Amino acid sequence: MNSSKTRLSVMTVTLCALAGTAWASGSGGGEQVNVPDSVIAEQRAALAEATKDMGFGPQAPRDLDQVKGSNTRVFGAAPASSAMNLCDIHFHENAEHKGGDFTTYAGNGDGHGNGTGFKYNGSLTKAELTPVGHPIGVSEHGDLEPGDTIEIHYVYTTAQGVPAPTLNSCLSDAINNPQLRVEGVVGVLVNDPKAADFTTLAEVEKINGLYQAPNLPNDLGDPVVYAGSTTGPGYDETGSPFEVTWSVRPQVVKIDINSVDAWLQNNRFEEDHAHGVRNLVTNPDLLSPIIN
Repeated sequence: MNSSKTRLSVMTVTLCALAGTAWASGSGGGEQVNVPDSVIAEQRAALAEATKDMGFGPQAPRDLDQVKGSNTRVFGAAPASSAMNLCDIHFHENAEHKGGDFTTYAGNGDGHGNGTGFKYNGSLTKAELTPVGHPIGVSEHGDLEPGDTIEIHYVYTTAQGVPAPTLNSCLSDAINNPQLRVEGVVGVLVNDPKAADFTTLAEVEKINGLYQAPNLPNDLGDPVVYAGSTTGPGYDETGSPFEVTWSVRPQVVKIDINSVDAWLQNNRFEEDHAHGVRNLVTNPDLLSPIIN
């Protein structure tokens, strides 16, 4: 890379692996077609081969209940989110991580991050599952409906910047290798105005000179903190070179789907649909030990 501008461009593309282009199809996308297990096995084998003896650091996402890992690459944990700048908020349909209240496998999906991941384990009432009567977060792969699970990523950086569209807002010409932290929150969408309001959860405020998400949920159990990487289906067969401190809450928050609709129609990040998910990383050589 010959310039900081080039480095920023490359990092923007690879953060969350083209997060703006891949979407996981929901129940509104019609009948789900799952590729055979052999396709996922081949992708995992390709990832193992592409990273073997190459020095890649620990990867994400992972099973939060699997605390073992043998990756020997280490990096300093990012500061607390309160000491960093919030730079991006986006979400994936179905949880990328497995654990806590979200261990129900959605299926293999299409082999490109759509229709896979993990779902809320619990049950919902008939009222909570009442159809909204119009498409929400529609894309070529489907839309969102009551009962769908999402994993929200609040991305923080040590670089100076303003929260804005694309993950380029997490970078700057002054710092080409900022520390990154993702606060992960898993939610289940319900048709209930009394449930959590997504527009409130995603509010952005400047506090002590730093951009923050003041309503980031902190009542969903002790977060599982580990050293990992960026995610997204673009990394199913190649390692992510970026170092991310993850903090994922194990419990699920119920979110009013109508508030998600409102946010998708008007938000500073120009998000209008959910993103696809990376295969769960299971290779011990690509996982860090969880010590918290």
